[in-house]
Amino acid sequence: MGNYVVVGAGIAGAVIARRLAEEKNGRVWIVEKRSHIGGYCYDERSEDGILIHRYGPHIFRTDSAKVWSFLSCFTQWHDYQHKVLTNVNGMNLPMPINLDTVNGYLGSHYTSENVMEYFERRRTHPEQIRSVKDVVESQIGPEFYHAFFEKYTEKQWGMPCDALPPEIVARIPIRTNRDDRYFTHRYQALPKDGYTRMIANILSHPDIHVLLNTDYEAVRRAVSPDHTYYSGPIDEYYDYRYGKLPYRSVSFQFETLPINRYQPAAVVNYPNNYDYTRITEFKHFYGRMVSGTVIAKEFSHAGGDPAYPIPTKENLALYEKYAAIPNSSVTFIGRLGAYSYYSMDQIVEKILDMEI
Repeated sequence: MGNYVVVGAGIAGAVIARRLAEEKNGRVWIVEKRSHIGGYCYDERSEDGILIHRYGPHIFRTDSAKVWSFLSCFTQWHDYQHKVLTNVNGMNLPMPINLDTVNGYLGSHYTSENVMEYFERRRTHPEQIRSVKDVVESQIGPEFYHAFFEKYTEKQWGMPCDALPPEIVARIPIRTNRDDRYFTHRYQALPKDGYTRMIANILSHPDIHVLLNTDYEAVRRAVSPDHTYYSGPIDEYYDYRYGKLPYRSVSFQFETLPINRYQPAAVVNYPNNYDYTRITEFKHFYGRMVSGTVIAKEFSHAGGDPAYPIPTKENLALYEKYAAIPNSSVTFIGRLGAYSYYSMDQIVEKILDMEI
């Protein structure tokens, strides 16, 4: 039995707290600076009962039976297959690229058997893949890169694509059929009663105590835990000893509209027009039949609350300096603690596999 402090009540903090309480018979204090649990997964209902993802759309998906089984102990699931459209030249076309995307954009009549011939003829052959631009153009060619990826990626990251590392996009999926699902993972769903309820259930243990509206700095000298698990930014923990790590931030403009439906899919990307990157319409998630709707326009920028690491070589080298600081009393977890662009299931899997 021990005493533990977990910084952050998001999905990373909740899962490690549950493991500590159950496997170590530990008393766990979760310190959360926000007024709510859930971190970036936080959701709440609008006046019409629509479940709103306050920090952008979060769609759970995984190929891991272990992760699915663990979370299924704390929620029932709502079956949901995520679909995304991209607005290009006034047309809403499926994303990732599939047969309908190609034919809709080109006004062509390619079939499943010959559509890849188009990309084979147009893709580039750089001697070395150095950037996002190289990755995308080498797979789908300059025309689709400029139309679908270039401006969207630059709006997201605040940097030109030829300066962004190739790992950000890795491989562009191209479907030769008409499958318009955004994900193809084995398990895809939304928590039936939302992420906030699921995380509350994970935290529902007599030895887990959550302190909201509490800054870690205010308590770190007042407690003497056996170990601390920190899901905040690692550079912040060390008081920016080597300088600040860059992060991408996001903000949202919510609108409640007196119409039944605003757009044909839950998410529509806007790569080339407007300052926002995408619009989410939340009633698509659970199909709630109410007369109004709620949308959120999403903006990417620097200088706000850190949300996504920017994994350039320089930034990763700076992170490694922080990670190399000897510290046996703290384990850094989650997207910000590990300075890695993890999805939700990756975060859960890493914490389930972690030695505690």
